[in-house]
Amino acid sequence: MKFSIGGSLKLAFRPWVEGLENIPAEGPAILASNHLSFSDSFFLPAVLDRKVTFIAKAEYFTSPGVKGKLTAAFFKGVGQLPVDRSGARGAGEAAIQSGIKVIEAGELFGIYPEGTRSPDGRLYRGKPGGLARVALATGAPVIPVAMIDTEKIQPPGKVVPKLMRPGIRIGKPLDFSRYHGMDNDRFILRSVTDEVMYEIMKLSGQEYVDIYATAAKRQIADAEKAAKATKAEKGEKADGTSE
Repeated sequence: MKFSIGGSLKLAFRPWVEGLENIPAEGPAILASNHLSFSDSFFLPAVLDRKVTFIAKAEYFTSPGVKGKLTAAFFKGVGQLPVDRSGARGAGEAAIQSGIKVIEAGELFGIYPEGTRSPDGRLYRGKPGGLARVALATGAPVIPVAMIDTEKIQPPGKVVPKLMRPGIRIGKPLDFSRYHGMDNDRFILRSVTDEVMYEIMKLSGQEYVDIYATAAKRQIADAEKAAKATKAEKGEKADGTSE
């Protein structure tokens, strides 16, 4: 199913790719990518000959009804791995353990260090947990990846994608074997994450923002809420119904 979905995506969108030679023909590796769109997890696997496994919330695989079954089949077909977000440490720890298993099986593990989609197309600070811990626990090389223009194909909230060509730039593998086994050192985790994010920034050409994307989303939501409140207040004063 992966090949049928990948073939359909390539035929419809014709994504361009640079750096395919940086993907190893065999053996484990971590693909660390920026995250612009829901469709990122589909376009990257579509252009690779090897299977790449990304993490997805378990709800995508357990929703009831015909739509739920179709969604589950689609996610499984493109190499998504369900992660149960329940438990004391939630999705973060579950994703890390799942990533380690993928690497130990000699496969490709895909991860978004930002932790969530960019709210405005800029590149945000990488979270030091998942990416760095999987890399240091396994010794697998980290390959930086930049998705280009996928946010224009399917912006957040849009169901029907726009037909246009996205791009994918794949950088040279980064070796962090010198830190192997130091996955509990928070300073090392931050250093590794920042180095990977710098390489992604060079590949993508995005403006870098040194805050987490989740914090940026909260700021944007708060600003929108305040703007609506101000607009409503002005409207009330114009109507003469409130001072």
